[in-house]
Amino acid sequence: MQTGTTPGTQTGTQTGTQPGTTGAPPGTTAAAADPAAAALDGRAAALDAADPLAPVRDRFLLPEGIVYLDGNSLGALPAAVPPAVEDAVHRQWGTDLIRSWNANGWWDAPVRTGDAIGRLIGAAPGQVVAGDSTSVQLFNTLLAAARLRPGRRLLLTDPDHFPTDQYIADSVGRLLDLEVRRVPAAEAPAVLAAEGADVAVAAYAPVDYRTGELHDTAALTAAAHAAGALAHWDLCHAAGALPFELDAMEADFAVGCGYKYLSGGPGAPAFAYVATRHQQAFDHPVTGWHGHAEPFAMSGAYAPADGITRARIGTPALLSLVALEAALTAFDGVDMADVRAKSLSLTGFFQECADSLLDGLGFTLATPREPARRGSQVALRHPEAYPLVSALTARGVIGDMRAPDLLRFGFNALYLTHADVLHAVRALRDVAATGAHRTDAHQQRPTVT
Repeated sequence: MQTGTTPGTQTGTQTGTQPGTTGAPPGTTAAAADPAAAALDGRAAALDAADPLAPVRDRFLLPEGIVYLDGNSLGALPAAVPPAVEDAVHRQWGTDLIRSWNANGWWDAPVRTGDAIGRLIGAAPGQVVAGDSTSVQLFNTLLAAARLRPGRRLLLTDPDHFPTDQYIADSVGRLLDLEVRRVPAAEAPAVLAAEGADVAVAAYAPVDYRTGELHDTAALTAAAHAAGALAHWDLCHAAGALPFELDAMEADFAVGCGYKYLSGGPGAPAFAYVATRHQQAFDHPVTGWHGHAEPFAMSGAYAPADGITRARIGTPALLSLVALEAALTAFDGVDMADVRAKSLSLTGFFQECADSLLDGLGFTLATPREPARRGSQVALRHPEAYPLVSALTARGVIGDMRAPDLLRFGFNALYLTHADVLHAVRALRDVAATGAHRTDAHQQRPTVT
């Protein structure tokens, strides 16, 4: 299969994976009569037999007969979530009522959950708060970051950034009279070196949400700091998927959602990271009463709380926050280095299977083959991307697509296996080879693709 990015040596063997059952639909090894197919079956089995994260799969409630490769949009349901939400509804809300703000720790949940997320993204306690949406957290932190560099007229962001990030950057630019310049991540260090004295903030994502390409975050952060600018990161496609060291790289601000690799559920609260060194000067635009120094004094004038608490805004959606906090227990005892190693193995094996099984069917690879340059997803290009994904979903393999021609497959190392990967690529080959995606049923696009 052709590669649509810089070629390199792929890998699918940097880690082993799990033993025994895979949860994949029947027929995963049915092609064993073909030597090449048998070799792929053997590789998948060997990798899954050595997986140190194998037991973690049991921490999720995975539907029978489904291979779920859309965890980069909505994570699968952790087993700890339903009982936690049931308790929050029936006992805490139903019985303890408003007393739960104290008795059941509702008031402290945003910071407590923030610290749990912080452990996954390299942030020491007291720098992350959970609550509100990604868009709200992004607006609050990006504008605050720009205010910390008065007199600088440029805000850099990626032309390939997720649309909301670009919309919020433009809004901040209008409010603060900044020029928002869209510069690809690979070119940002050069722009910072040349025009850094004018740059207030460089706002980027570690992972391209479309292709899964992983950028050099440490280098870009260092380039921003060398120019006197601040680095702001959107971790939606990184948190929970790969080790991220916000403190070690001296990042300034970051945001991320709770519903992708963190598996906090649909619409799960987002989080904001504010480095300790910026917290006393953190002057954010959305100053809600939960961030007040004395919220129950009911003062008419805003006085920010000390530390990360000032980054709180309004009353959080408690049921969603309870679900997110419970979901994060799926990472208990898990080393993010193991998550990264297995992620690279899964994505590398997917590329290997695609090379072997999809050749001649019109697919090209959009995700870098080099392990250091990919996140935890693989994207393929095909002119019939949507109907292919639709037909694949009908066969129990769930991915998604991004316009105009990308099929996206996300890999959550906590619950996927190499056998899942092989089954998915075989199903995609069968759909493309038979033209099953060309029926009328797969041509009609719903609102959500």
